[in-house]
Amino acid sequence: MGIYEELQARGLIAQVTDEERIRDLVNNGKATFYIGFDPTADSLHVGHFMALCLMKRLQEAGNKPIALIGGGTGYIGDPSGRSDMRSMMTPEQIQHNCDCFKKQMSRFIDFSEGKALMVNNADWLLDLNYIEVLREIGPHFSVNRMLTAECYKQRMEKGLSFLEFNYMIMQAYDFYELFQNYGCNLEFGGDDQWSNMLAGTELIRRKLGKDASAMTITLLLNSEGKKMGKTQSGAVWLDPEKTSPFDFYQYWRNVGDADVLKCIRMLTFLPLEEIDKMDAWEGAQLNTAKEILAYELTKLVHGEEEAKKAQESARALFSQGNADNMPTTELEEGDFQEGKIDILAVLVKGGQASSRSEARRAVTQGGVSVDGEKITDIATAYVPADFEGEGKIVKKGKKNFRRVIMK
Repeated sequence: MGIYEELQARGLIAQVTDEERIRDLVNNGKATFYIGFDPTADSLHVGHFMALCLMKRLQEAGNKPIALIGGGTGYIGDPSGRSDMRSMMTPEQIQHNCDCFKKQMSRFIDFSEGKALMVNNADWLLDLNYIEVLREIGPHFSVNRMLTAECYKQRMEKGLSFLEFNYMIMQAYDFYELFQNYGCNLEFGGDDQWSNMLAGTELIRRKLGKDASAMTITLLLNSEGKKMGKTQSGAVWLDPEKTSPFDFYQYWRNVGDADVLKCIRMLTFLPLEEIDKMDAWEGAQLNTAKEILAYELTKLVHGEEEAKKAQESARALFSQGNADNMPTTELEEGDFQEGKIDILAVLVKGGQASSRSEARRAVTQGGVSVDGEKITDIATAYVPADFEGEGKIVKKGKKNFRRVIMK
């Protein structure tokens, strides 16, 4: 089985421009491919995770990845899948985020000895002359066709700015630049990027008379059709300072029964033969599958030692033991009103509830306990001394634990 067939078997391939050409490129290690990452935050998140795993798989099969950091396109912002315009970032923010991305990507991609490249599209986009772009690139784009692109549809309802309208042109220009100067013959991206990617292959064909290819990978959706990688408290980040290894582990340990085997197939590097045997698993076996998923992905992102710690902590919690590595909420004096803090505020502070009303529902429905004792009164309150030393263990639902201590 070639790498292309493996990607198919794992359910990763969504759309391709020319299947036979792409199959030949990747199976024979002839692909120099790129995936773009816009620096919209100071950490990559689970939404980027599948792309990084794909780059790792293809590199191990002998192909050369180019990680394109969007230091230039970050000034504009991708409108794909958005109902509002992204906030504008300063040059300093963009550069800081780019630097953070580089560090995280090195865990997945081997950049030694020319095995991979990391380039920043600010190197060419920021120096472009507007009139030259209009003359050289503008004639190759049909406004009518651009307006039918899926990436613009959601924004058209509330108003698509001219700034965002240019994003497709900038992404196409990236492929054009990489094709000419880095020998890049293939672009990968999420399925919501298809229109932008086709624009790049078309620009290369029109300007250079040569063929370039594009392939989209399946978006990571749960059984309800929603993007995975978000919790009540926000995105699941790859930076351990933003999402602890324990919380990262717990996110995957808590995926739905209907999603766990799909995630193992798409995201882990376990052999397909081993995964195929899991297809018959049901009941309690699915909990074992979730542990396997959580451990494998935490090991990929944070290393084997952190994965073992997270797994041991999770198992200790489920058996009502103590866990040194569980996520911690630190309370400050300002969190107390008249020297007290109620259980609702504790839940919101730790991200176990997104609002007081949600916390109230959890308590009244019997889903909250503190140090093993169920809390049924929403007025239950604590003083700072209650959280000194080892603090208190707050549990919401069956699997959401936090240690709460004084800072």
